[in-house]
Amino acid sequence: MRVLIAEDDAALRRVLKQGLLEAGYIVDAVSDGIEACRYLLEYEFGAVILDWRMPGRSGIEVVTWARRQGVRAPILMLTARDAPADRIGALDEGADDYLVKPFDFGELLARLRALQRRPLGERSPVLAVGALRVDPSTHQAHIGETFLKLTPREFAILELLIRKTPAVVQRRTIALQAWPDEADAVGSNTIEVHVARLRAKLVNGDVRIETVRGAGYRLVAA
Repeated sequence: MRVLIAEDDAALRRVLKQGLLEAGYIVDAVSDGIEACRYLLEYEFGAVILDWRMPGRSGIEVVTWARRQGVRAPILMLTARDAPADRIGALDEGADDYLVKPFDFGELLARLRALQRRPLGERSPVLAVGALRVDPSTHQAHIGETFLKLTPREFAILELLIRKTPAVVQRRTIALQAWPDEADAVGSNTIEVHVARLRAKLVNGDVRIETVRGAGYRLVAA
């Protein structure tokens, strides 16, 4: 699952990013509210962690803007503000949860897992095409009753493709999703190798990954 962190404290931002990467998440980290809005427009995230006080736009302003733009990702607010009115205001504006600093990182992970289990409107947390089922909250994928043993990068690519189906996903977008810290160094051959391995694991199912020459890849029902 891809997570966006928006936190202006550089030290805390590094700790959060490293901890989430070690927990198996794909992470983008920004330092201000304007950049957070740009990322939310350009990419799809499974969850968002927002600091309340940020330059550009505050966390609460980002929440309000995001919900008006139709962003449906669960949002966890981080803040030192612990007054009931602050908590109520954040939740009323569209935040899904609220964690007061300082906090235990294990609790943050537990809250992320809980947010992923929570139904979001009418949208199922499990993504499906044909017999393929991808669960971002558990990082598991199945074809029918068959469990697919995927590497973290293969899962990241498959999750992106199934979220975007039937649209074509550019190689650059795949690189940003599966190699967030080294996307600029990832070439087409590297992506093709991982897509080929993923194709092999889908061979007995009723979906396939198509190559769209000069554009990228898309997941379609066979």
